[in-house]
Amino acid sequence: MAALFSPLQIRNVTFRNRITVSPMCEYSSENGFANDWHLVHLGSRAVGGAGLIITEAAAVSPEGRISPADLGIWDDAHIPNLERITSFLSAHGAVPGIQLAHAGRKASTDVPWKGIKLVPADKGGWEEIYAPSAVPFSEKYGQPIALTTAGIHKVIADFKDAAVRVLKAGFKVIELHGAHGYLLHEFLSPLSNQRTDEYGGSFENRIRLLLEVVAAVREVWPEDYPLFVRLSATDWADGGWDLESSTELARILKNKGVDLIDTSSGGLVHHQKITVGPLYQTPFAEHIRKETGILTGAVGMITTAAEAESIIAEGKADLVVMAREFLRDPYFPMRAAHELKDESFVWPVQYERAKLRS
Repeated sequence: MAALFSPLQIRNVTFRNRITVSPMCEYSSENGFANDWHLVHLGSRAVGGAGLIITEAAAVSPEGRISPADLGIWDDAHIPNLERITSFLSAHGAVPGIQLAHAGRKASTDVPWKGIKLVPADKGGWEEIYAPSAVPFSEKYGQPIALTTAGIHKVIADFKDAAVRVLKAGFKVIELHGAHGYLLHEFLSPLSNQRTDEYGGSFENRIRLLLEVVAAVREVWPEDYPLFVRLSATDWADGGWDLESSTELARILKNKGVDLIDTSSGGLVHHQKITVGPLYQTPFAEHIRKETGILTGAVGMITTAAEAESIIAEGKADLVVMAREFLRDPYFPMRAAHELKDESFVWPVQYERAKLRS
């Protein structure tokens, strides 16, 4: 058995392999509802053999959406369509996961293929967007309003309420989105958080919101089910959030009921300077795993079976979290099993006649 296809148990949930479908915004919802696109998009990756499938960022409030076309989980009415998806994923051997998010100052923007621009309220956007401080991401985005203490408490309650709906919808993994310049990340970084109250200034204050969200979610999320946090390990910008801060935060999160750090980077400021290349973010996952002992997921330009296998076999991370390669090939695990000569991979019986053989 290749290391990539070894099972992993976290709490009482077992993943059949280490291959994870990363959250990828599809911008295909109306009023937050999942639909047939999401069923086919996510379901095909389950048929393809992924061990864990995490939905795109699901907004915990209407104003927490990146765009008007985002997936949502702020209303009980969203549950049935999501339950249809989790039932299909589970029936085909994949663990269903969902990413809970609030877009913060990046909210109310248009879908990517129409270009980056603010969507005004009369065009389907919303009147107000929120952030730790009244500092916009760039001139192409809206002017945010600094959250009041009451507003922060609402955000925490929204995440908690969303977790209750997630459980009813049949998900077994929650990932909190604390990366890519969205609200929880905005509180972490001194480049976006200029507050002077208990939620700003020191490292302890800037991590407070994320810790309070974790605590609130853990109150309603079963002890048997995993809780992940996605972090941007670095802002790739001077004076911003960095790997040292991420490592210290991961150490704290491990003691607060978080099981795995999905280790990404960037997205907080438009002037970031990223050195991109194959596996360019894997060293962050490896460092956090080594220094804290928490499980990690590696993400970022992982495109081949050999690369994915090396990450697991060499102890650099515990899950390989793939995005674009899964868009190119929903059946990547089938191909990877063939290339790695892994005989443990079980093909769907409907596809057996096409099984790749040496």
